[in-house]
Amino acid sequence: MASEITMPQLGLTMTEGTVSQWLRKEGDTLTKGDEIVEIETDKISNIVEAHEDGVLLKIVAQEGDSLPVKGVLGYIGQAGESIGGPPPAAPAVAAPAASIPADGKTRIVVIGAGPGGYVTAIRAAQLGAAVSIVECGAIGGTCLNVGCIPTKALIHASSLYESVLRQTAAVGISVTGAAMDWAQAQQYKNSIVKRLVGGVEGLLKANGVKKYSGKGIITDAHTVQVGSEKITADAIILAVGSEPVQLRFPGADLPGVIDSTGALALRQIPKSLVIIGGGVIGIEFASMFAAVGTQCTIVEALPHILPPIDTEIVALIRADLERRGIRILTDAKVTMIDQDGTDLQVHMDYQGRQDMVRGETVIMAVGRRAMTAGMGLEELGIAMDRGKIVTDDHFQTNIPSIFAIGDCNGRLMLAHAASAQGIAAAEYILTGKSAYHAETVPSCIYLEPEAASVGLKEEELQAKGTAYVCGRFPLSGNGKALIENGGVGMIKILADATYGQILGVHMYGPRVTDLIAACALAIRLEATAEELTTTIWAHPTVGEAIGEAALDLFGHAIHWPPKKK
Repeated sequence: MASEITMPQLGLTMTEGTVSQWLRKEGDTLTKGDEIVEIETDKISNIVEAHEDGVLLKIVAQEGDSLPVKGVLGYIGQAGESIGGPPPAAPAVAAPAASIPADGKTRIVVIGAGPGGYVTAIRAAQLGAAVSIVECGAIGGTCLNVGCIPTKALIHASSLYESVLRQTAAVGISVTGAAMDWAQAQQYKNSIVKRLVGGVEGLLKANGVKKYSGKGIITDAHTVQVGSEKITADAIILAVGSEPVQLRFPGADLPGVIDSTGALALRQIPKSLVIIGGGVIGIEFASMFAAVGTQCTIVEALPHILPPIDTEIVALIRADLERRGIRILTDAKVTMIDQDGTDLQVHMDYQGRQDMVRGETVIMAVGRRAMTAGMGLEELGIAMDRGKIVTDDHFQTNIPSIFAIGDCNGRLMLAHAASAQGIAAAEYILTGKSAYHAETVPSCIYLEPEAASVGLKEEELQAKGTAYVCGRFPLSGNGKALIENGGVGMIKILADATYGQILGVHMYGPRVTDLIAACALAIRLEATAEELTTTIWAHPTVGEAIGEAALDLFGHAIHWPPKKK
């Protein structure tokens, strides 16, 4: 049977291409390697070659037609050979059919008013839905109340204090008697939270979203019960978030053993602190409390801290944390906690031997888990995977009228990912179309200096077998970074070796959590290394280092000595 000539994938994020010109006609004899058809995307053009000897039996896609990757362009085979039809397409999962109420609006209930839920509700309202939102806690969810925002407010305060102690003398400023007023810092944090929560409540009201206070329980595919009230809906979107994981070992419930929520509410700065968990949450707390004078120890069960982050960046971060006096123990599994006077003793199996560290307070920062219990999900038959809600690419569950976005589906526990997923779900329900580009979701770590990344890591590219090149630029060669923090940090760019497409960017340095947005956009637009190098970057800025790292992909960085051959 004849074989297919298909649309090739010319870049890792390419989804479709256009037939530019057929170079052969039906009936032409072909030799393997002969040029058959020219195809193009908005970025590049390419020639498709014959993959075997034979005859061009049939041209399926005409010039100007657009096809998805692996779509059939034509058929090659032996003269007179039959052409098999394409395999039947899998039936598309239809958006839930919405009943039409008297006002003609689709009714949507969103459970959870965090960054996933409230953004979803607003977008659905913009698209003309009648939207209700259910929240059992405070509007804004974990992020605004006991997560991203209060943490960053306290990190800002502690970083300013540390800057006064460590940096003012070098720039000619004399400061005496500097002191950290933790109670005032807490008031500052609370004022930021209050303002943002009030802003979200105002936005929901302005968009006509009806608010219900209480726990939402799904009683059937179209009904949510809140207390004694039942809300009917054409679609239900779960945005219920996550909660801190609590490890179970002796002493885990002792006074002074707290989670991230408790850490943000501490009334006094602890003299010493043991943080169990070397992920993003634990590292940020260690950096924050060390800045205000706490002796911090991080205990991590894995061989490395920050396992999702590029290993080169992690090495820089670890060296800086240790330089600031933070002790880091990896390959350390906690076995128990006990009390010794005013201190807590954390016992562990540390690299194959028994060891112990002491601290006035212990923070459990070993991650978060989806908060899905007690909502009626299992009773309804919603597919679950270890507490996480299983969804398809439109964030639709196995029950067509129910969707799940954000932390509760376990894909990526980041507030901005939840918001983007919620927008995609709302648009799919109300228009039948949606877009969510997971490869453009950046990760940020708020240290001093900051870390940020987007796209793939080297280990992931190696596992995929993708040929790539790597460009690096140390920030000691960047004037603005020298001014900001003495030039600590690095920009690292990974690009496809064949096409130069940007596949991943990893940063450590001042303000990189702001800079990473430009790199996420580069990945979204399938930008190439050449396009980064021919972009003009303002001087003096830390952003110039992005252009320099892109130049280093070719070995041409301007403000760094060439590599020795």
